[in-house]
Amino acid sequence: MPYDYQPFPYVAPPGLSRPEPRHRVVIVGAGPIGLAMALELANHGVESVIIDDNDVVSVGSRAICWSKRSLEILDRLGVGERAVEKGVTWKVGRTFHRDAEVFNFDLLPEEGHKMPAFVNLQQYYVEQYLVEAVQANDLIDLRFKNKVTGIEQNADFARVEVETPDGTYSLEAEYLIACDGARSPVRGMMGLEFDGELFEERFLIADIEMKADTPPERWFWFEPTFHTGQSALLHKQPDNIYRIDLQLGWDADPEEERKPEHVIPRIEKVVGHSDFKLDWVSVYTFQCRRLQRFVHDRVIFVGDSAHVVSPFGARGGNGGLQDVDNLGWKLAAVLEGSAETVLLETYDTERIHGTDENIMNSSRSTKFMTPADGAERLFRDQVLALAAKAPFARSWVNSGRLSIPCVYPSHGNDDPAMPRASRPGTVAPDAPLGNDWLLSQLGGRLVLLVLGAELDNIDGAEIIRPEVTDTIRRRYLGSEQRAIYLIRPDQVVAARWPYTDKTAIERAIADIWRGA
Repeated sequence: MPYDYQPFPYVAPPGLSRPEPRHRVVIVGAGPIGLAMALELANHGVESVIIDDNDVVSVGSRAICWSKRSLEILDRLGVGERAVEKGVTWKVGRTFHRDAEVFNFDLLPEEGHKMPAFVNLQQYYVEQYLVEAVQANDLIDLRFKNKVTGIEQNADFARVEVETPDGTYSLEAEYLIACDGARSPVRGMMGLEFDGELFEERFLIADIEMKADTPPERWFWFEPTFHTGQSALLHKQPDNIYRIDLQLGWDADPEEERKPEHVIPRIEKVVGHSDFKLDWVSVYTFQCRRLQRFVHDRVIFVGDSAHVVSPFGARGGNGGLQDVDNLGWKLAAVLEGSAETVLLETYDTERIHGTDENIMNSSRSTKFMTPADGAERLFRDQVLALAAKAPFARSWVNSGRLSIPCVYPSHGNDDPAMPRASRPGTVAPDAPLGNDWLLSQLGGRLVLLVLGAELDNIDGAEIIRPEVTDTIRRRYLGSEQRAIYLIRPDQVVAARWPYTDKTAIERAIADIWRGA
């Protein structure tokens, strides 16, 4: 059955009848990023208020491809296993040119990870699960039908004016986090603009309900016979819902293309029959843009309010969750007084680094999928022809480089002889530990992962000593017999040593909190 959209209850906020005390954090936007932000802060003991002008989850599937890293983050927030259980797990992608398969790929060929490579799950389910987790958390005050109409910054707090069905009131917060999407009202009120590239290309998204015996895979077509000269994409979702993306061209009229009388014939050509129901339709324009800065004193931008990318590669929602992962522990440390505000500058620099990587990959995908006449199209067509015959050319085919976490620039100690998969700046790779998983023991605090080495207690970090299994040896030791890893609260490797150097370890811990 199609999703049953039920409105969440509106409750008159206390600010309507009396001034509210200054809050630590106010989050604008109760989409998946704003909700995840509140839960991540709560994991660090920080209270927050979420305000949203809507009272229902997002209509339509919207973000559907949740990467392994996003699932690991959602797992830490308490909804990862639920998302995997409901979602359609996949790791194989197939690329076609016209009617012939050019090649396929496996995103997770190696076992030993709790979370799969990708899960397809409609955004409304993710929002529902996050809302339910938020409502069960005493540190979070979620307010629906609360619309921000004005914003003011001061030296040590931000103030927002909020409109409700019962009138208006003001909220003050030490920090305000804008998670209010690509059309961010907060960004507009502050007079901030995106920089970047708007592509002259439009795609149709359609969710259809049908019964079909298709495998859980990603299928992408260049110039299919059912959609001549354009590109198409098919994803399977839960509840017999299928996502179909169809390239339309820049001259297409978005309003006309959304009409069922235009959409249905197109879909019939894709699936080869008319035995389906149209569930949701949208038309979008490719764009790859971002703010110059994400941190603006007491206002911090996260997710689509800070950056937008073209959807192929699943880097939008996944990139937003990586923002949450990076910011949560840093803001908590600043609010608790264990770090100076300079630590927030590392959110700005690291997530701009991640965003620029996403924009680069997304821009390249867009230009390969929708080449301009001339050299771009000649190159694309020749690569597709060659890839069908020569395996070395298949990596040149670009139908969306699928989301993986970036590697942050690192100044931490490293030994190049140790495995690249766990070098500083990377997310610590998972590994099975009996009935548990390594990542379940990391995250939320600073950890020293001690593998076969001797190390006394060190102030500022918790020591864990897991059994050195074959998987841990392969992913963390390589040819070394022992190692010590410093893991940040967001499960990112900060530094590593193949020997015990207590002075260097203490210095590395201090550098993290200094934002060095």
